[in-house]
Amino acid sequence: MAETAAPATKKNLSLRTSPAALLRAAFETGSVRGSAELSETSFLTMVGVRVNRDSGAGQRIASVTGGLPAKCGEVAGAGDTSVLWLGPEEFMVVAPVEAHESLGGDLLQALREALADGEGQVVDLSANRTTFELTGPRSRAVLEKGCSLDLHPRVLKSGTALSTEIGNIPVVLWKISDESFRIFPRASFAEFLGRWLLDAMREYASPEVP
Repeated sequence: MAETAAPATKKNLSLRTSPAALLRAAFETGSVRGSAELSETSFLTMVGVRVNRDSGAGQRIASVTGGLPAKCGEVAGAGDTSVLWLGPEEFMVVAPVEAHESLGGDLLQALREALADGEGQVVDLSANRTTFELTGPRSRAVLEKGCSLDLHPRVLKSGTALSTEIGNIPVVLWKISDESFRIFPRASFAEFLGRWLLDAMREYASPEVP
């Protein structure tokens, strides 16, 4: 039996406060241009999907998202919609804020309709996590201070997304390019992780560091 979350009540979303809003100024002053820069991308649309990708429901959902990844680390999707692999039948759909139904988009409704009566689940997770963007040639070195993954580019290729820990905080880490990462912590851990990342970046703010 399909499970879907109840439609969200429309609200004045301009009143929302992002999980790391208190650190916005610190991110600006703590970022080192040309070395490591940190920012929060607030309120992306995130949808949790549980479905067998080879089932009829999985194929219908793939037609909405532009595909479903087949194995750990893969990212599928089309256009501004990306689908990250979390488990054999578990995925996280990431899309711009405009895709959220309460802002006039139709992604959530389209996924619910695609699931239909198939086995699985579609749940709005947009408030569950936030998104950090860490970019620059020192971004990998910053993460290596507290990430349990091997981040060497020979091992972690661009376009790969994996569940891991950074500073002992569970996250989904998505390597966008050679020098750019997206980090998805749960909202309740966002401030702690943001401060940890700022501390890890601190050495690169010194002009003595080459």
